[in-house]
Amino acid sequence: MLYYGYDGFPKSFVKVLKTLNIRESCVDLRFMNAGPSHTLPIRIAIFASGGGSNASAICHYFAQNESVEVVLLVSNKETSGVFELGKDMDIPSVFITKDQVKDGPYLLALMDRYKVDLIVLAGYLRHIPDPLVHAFPHRILNIHPSLLPAYGGKGMYGLHVHEAVVANGESLSGLTIHYVSEIYDEGEIIFQAHQKVEAGWGAKELQQAVLKLEHIYYPQVIQDICESLASQRVE
Repeated sequence: MLYYGYDGFPKSFVKVLKTLNIRESCVDLRFMNAGPSHTLPIRIAIFASGGGSNASAICHYFAQNESVEVVLLVSNKETSGVFELGKDMDIPSVFITKDQVKDGPYLLALMDRYKVDLIVLAGYLRHIPDPLVHAFPHRILNIHPSLLPAYGGKGMYGLHVHEAVVANGESLSGLTIHYVSEIYDEGEIIFQAHQKVEAGWGAKELQQAVLKLEHIYYPQVIQDICESLASQRVE
């Protein structure tokens, strides 16, 4: 069922949607349930490398949610937008060096320090160390701007993906949300959304269209995963 209005959404998330000119009818009500009641919220860490628009959409989506809490923002880029986001929303943020990016024990200790339940990659461009993948089975999510397995793998990120899609004359693209495994973009697929490649579009037009879908669906899918994790606690 599609939701044809903004009532019931966090005000800060609605502001993000309106800024992006996202139609109300694009938002699926299935993902908007508050989730099973439990004492402690599901605690999320977001990893990002770029401007942080997906991280912002996620943080605003869960800003008033008592069942889910973004407790940590992590980036390997000192110029990432997540640091300003962290200041604005009072969320701890941590910069990780080139060595720390590859240091599984360090990242595990960081996740333990903040009692993280779920790791969300939002434009994070570095490989997740195997020890972290093994410690968080089916609890690390990534979003990719194509319909995997097409246009995935090392080197396929950001505008590069959309350039390849347009260059090959594809009529359809989209996004994929998947669990993270030891190999780039090969984890189990959770969700896909399609985007028609309109005539005359270049890579940047396609990128903007897919990014709007990312801002809509990624928070909703995260909500769904959090509900599943919460129900496992109850069991």
